[in-house]
Amino acid sequence: MPALATWVIPQVKKALVVGVADMVASNDPGAELITYSLGSCLGVSVYDPVKKVGGLLHLMLPDSSINPHRAAMEPHMFVDTGVPRLFKAVYELGGDRSRLVIKVAGGGQFFDADRAFNIGRRNQEALQALLARNGYSAHAMDVGGTCSRTFRLDMSSGSVTISSPGTSPYHL
Repeated sequence: MPALATWVIPQVKKALVVGVADMVASNDPGAELITYSLGSCLGVSVYDPVKKVGGLLHLMLPDSSINPHRAAMEPHMFVDTGVPRLFKAVYELGGDRSRLVIKVAGGGQFFDADRAFNIGRRNQEALQALLARNGYSAHAMDVGGTCSRTFRLDMSSGSVTISSPGTSPYHL
């Protein structure tokens, strides 16, 4: 009798897309959190490798004081209002502060040739200051430059993959 063939079927991840000024937290190991087109915006992921819970935030601006009404309507738009909500959502899913892995991408320089606004740099600085005030630091960052990035967080492993037009995807 001939040997039976073994078929390997690749596991397809459930894509949970995080829009601009949005956040998704999950405890589904079959999911992949994805955000696209990070220019001057930042993508921030928080992941607990023991509980396999995490979240991804796509924020646009450093400080909600420029538009408190908008911040009330869209808190994930800003570093100072979105990042605390990301951490809170991960804690509510069972994430433990001592195990959290934080990764960041984006913060590029776009549409500001004179560097008058420096939104990407200001986003980075605001995030780093907020994390430091709360006893955190990013474990890995891919920030700056002039390339757009796609950010993927694999909920089964915590692996973060970054891709940009014209380059091969790489792990952060």
